[in-house]
Amino acid sequence: MTDPIYKTDALIAEDIDAYLEAHQHKTMLRFITCGSVDDGKSTLIGRLLYDSKMIFEDQLATLEADSKRVGTQGGNIDFALLVDGLAAEREQGITIDVAYRFFATERRKFIVADTPGHEQYTRNMVTGASTADLAVILIDARKGVLTQTRRHSYLVNLLGIRHVVLAINKMDLVDYDEDIFNKIVADYDSFARGIGISKFTPIPISGLAGDNILGPSDNTLWYQGPSLLPHLEEVELDSASDQRRAFRMPVQWVNRPNLDFRGFSGLVASGTVAPGDQVRVLPSGKTSEVARIVTLDGDRDEAVAGESITLTLKDEIDCSRGQVIVAAQSPLEVADQFETTLVWMDDSSLVPGRAYWLKIGAQTVSATVHQPKYEVDVNTQDHLAAKTLDLNAIGVANVTTDREIPFAPYSENRDLGGFILIDKLTNRTVAAGMIHFALRRASNIHWQALEIGREAHASMKNQKPAVVWLTGLSGSGKSTIANVLEKKLARMNRHTFLLDGDNVRHGLNKDLGFTEADRVENIRRVGEVAKLMTDAGLIVITAFISPFRAERDMVRSMMQPGEFVEVFVDTPLEVAEERDVKGLYAKARAGQLKNFTGIDSPYEAPDNAELRIDTTTMTAEEAADAIIDRLIP
Repeated sequence: MTDPIYKTDALIAEDIDAYLEAHQHKTMLRFITCGSVDDGKSTLIGRLLYDSKMIFEDQLATLEADSKRVGTQGGNIDFALLVDGLAAEREQGITIDVAYRFFATERRKFIVADTPGHEQYTRNMVTGASTADLAVILIDARKGVLTQTRRHSYLVNLLGIRHVVLAINKMDLVDYDEDIFNKIVADYDSFARGIGISKFTPIPISGLAGDNILGPSDNTLWYQGPSLLPHLEEVELDSASDQRRAFRMPVQWVNRPNLDFRGFSGLVASGTVAPGDQVRVLPSGKTSEVARIVTLDGDRDEAVAGESITLTLKDEIDCSRGQVIVAAQSPLEVADQFETTLVWMDDSSLVPGRAYWLKIGAQTVSATVHQPKYEVDVNTQDHLAAKTLDLNAIGVANVTTDREIPFAPYSENRDLGGFILIDKLTNRTVAAGMIHFALRRASNIHWQALEIGREAHASMKNQKPAVVWLTGLSGSGKSTIANVLEKKLARMNRHTFLLDGDNVRHGLNKDLGFTEADRVENIRRVGEVAKLMTDAGLIVITAFISPFRAERDMVRSMMQPGEFVEVFVDTPLEVAEERDVKGLYAKARAGQLKNFTGIDSPYEAPDNAELRIDTTTMTAEEAADAIIDRLIP
């Protein structure tokens, strides 16, 4: 009989298979560590990795050598070096980027995000928190609750993280004083209740010494609560509650490997689904029945929240990337206007009225952010008046999308209620957002079907509608060219209307100034008017500085393909300033006229205008003829 100490290769393989099978079915907890600078977040994660035996021997040797080189106190291991991987982080002793680490215990697998504590990198903290089930908020026992502690706590609650651990760290540096611990807990509890965190688990720890990390510490016999790691192993996952909700699955990919198979792939955001279930595709509202649930391991009888699957439907209905498949009897709301909370993450401030890309799930739409209703003071929760949002600001604002999208309030489903805003020109992510609800006017206002459409209007005028958009510096000659162009078109019996920059500010836009936000709104309104005029079959001529590419592109997107003709009146600044018939440049140079394009406000020249007019070599007559040749071949 084989001695169990000396196992055969078959028994060893059997043990490995059993271990891998058990490991595969462990639950996964995603959590973040956050708090103020130097509260010990990286050290705590390093300690967890070290104590859970997730460090290879060569890594440990490197860690010990690095710790000696940086001269840690008492020759101890600097656990933060396991996480702070950037050279800049090691030089400054702070975390800059989000560091993700994996470790596992006998009971559960973990992915932990070490997020930066410095206010400058709050946007990185938001990134790490967006997928977390639990937050470990660290507080230095010597410092107590700080502004960044409050900011991160507010964001944790805002981002829908239900489980919060208040890890009061560096207890070894305050002699494990129970009174200090209790005072910090009381201070934090008073603040937390005000922002909506009604329950949290306070734990006195020392990341460096290991107190109350794996088990109870002899240094805190007065503490009877859980230790950190056992608590992380026992927390109920959000996915368990997600499975009890109605079925929702955003479509990430239409899987069509051949003519005999058409499936819709995605991650189940909530609920369960099985073959035979009735489902609805949003926003179209078409219904069908689930035929199969396909996975890499074969067909399934059921799929639950958190699983990636491919659904096939019994009916050939239209469904594409970005749409959402839901339980037929429990559909999502569909709307194009929302109240949202925004966390601004870019150095450039929010420009109300400017169009940004809004990405929600797998869908990307064009969206406009209105002037914020208010900004939130994270220390007092006061609502502050705000015209814009700057880096790290948190505010509430209405958002309008260019088409209806299916959604759920963020408080109900993070996947279907959370979004990001992307700058259309730079492709930078500028904000993270959470949808509260659809605005009532979004459901109360509907398109009215009209008997006489734009084609009929254009046919009666015997012309093709168009928008000739003249853009350039003040004094470049836009208005002069526009006047000549309209006269020439009138002689050709064309039906036109001229919108001039100065003229619309006497009526339609008389309430707007010349700040960047007001300039954006000025062009948005003109674009909407120009769109209505093309619906009437007119050729619309506009003469506006319109200094920003984003707004010119926004107007272009309003029009039918081929109807927007951008004409760049390219006049050098010195030439435009020499003309200065209105004396505006002189006032701007003297500081009497603020936000003047070309002097203290930028002009962004078109990248791909349909026409470029060089007024140093062309007359207004020649420019008008060139536009007509482009407009009427």
